[in-house]
Amino acid sequence: MFDLIIRRARLVDERLVDIAVKAGKIAAIGEVSGEAKQERVLDGEIYLSAGWIDSHVHCYPKSPIYHDEADCIGVATGVTTVVDAGSTGAEAIDDFYQLTRAAQTQVYALLNIARTGILTQNELADLSQIDKPAVSAALRRLPGFILGIKARISSSVVGENGIKPLRLAKEIQQENGGLPLMVHIGNNPPNLDEIADLLTSGDIITHCYNGKPNRILNPQGELRFAVKKALQRGVRLDVGHGSASFSFEVARRAIALGILPDTISSDIYCRNRIEGPVKSLANVMSKFFSVGMTLPQIIDCVTWKAADGLRLTQKGRLEPGFDADFTLFTLSDEPRPLLDSEGETVQGQQHFVPLAAVVAGQWNVTDEGKAKHVFDL
Repeated sequence: MFDLIIRRARLVDERLVDIAVKAGKIAAIGEVSGEAKQERVLDGEIYLSAGWIDSHVHCYPKSPIYHDEADCIGVATGVTTVVDAGSTGAEAIDDFYQLTRAAQTQVYALLNIARTGILTQNELADLSQIDKPAVSAALRRLPGFILGIKARISSSVVGENGIKPLRLAKEIQQENGGLPLMVHIGNNPPNLDEIADLLTSGDIITHCYNGKPNRILNPQGELRFAVKKALQRGVRLDVGHGSASFSFEVARRAIALGILPDTISSDIYCRNRIEGPVKSLANVMSKFFSVGMTLPQIIDCVTWKAADGLRLTQKGRLEPGFDADFTLFTLSDEPRPLLDSEGETVQGQQHFVPLAAVVAGQWNVTDEGKAKHVFDL
């Protein structure tokens, strides 16, 4: 007997399928016969995808600057997995791990190369903050929780150190098995060309569509040569919307040139969740309809592409044996204004409405799902 069967779920390619779950894993997909302890019938009216993965959030509750509760940005908004991008370094990562074990949302971390994490805005202005043995020890202690490392390489963070913290991050990466490295870009120095030149296959540029002068497009609106070469080497692009790092203009132009993101992430924390312009991963995803992406392309960026980029080998796909993480959602066609980080507003014509987040087969109705009384528990 299965634990759960979801019947007549609508996939983003418009197929209708049944999905069976047993012991937290996908047991069967297609036309499923047999009995289950619980059944949900969607009648083709609700979309189902692999669980949404937000690969850049900030949810260490004790962080003095960027903090939130995992479930507020996770299952409450249709997100089954979140990856905290460098809120903590080696000094606080164990505390962060313990705090997140009670969450319904699955929480992972990218370890800040600065041992204190983001206690201040300039954690890499003092190179003594980069304690290689402490990073390696943390990675050994929490191999299933820490997915990679994070380096914030913009002028306000690195101070007078320029590109040096990134060089040290690359050394840490290589000394620890070539784990994923996410690099925050923003105002220069260092110049983005210097940053891009150091990156190798699998590295992640986050805030890829920011509107700052040190952005991926040159003044003529073309992709910088150094970034083009980095992408050819296998460097990945992550959105990391945040309060100051997403421009409709840059995204529109880049996507028109064929420079699509590998992952769509929110860079969410309590303030930009409550006050905007982020609000939720679903809200960020909705913005990409307005810059030329399709429903399947958007969903790919929060499912299998996000899983692949961070080596979450059991997530992101609707296939037997994978984790039974699903997001159930509809699309609203009610026009609604959408705001970027530069003050531009567009009238969005289509919007994601997440209704439930299923984590390892466990059903969680979202805030919007509860408001609409879509599912009875």
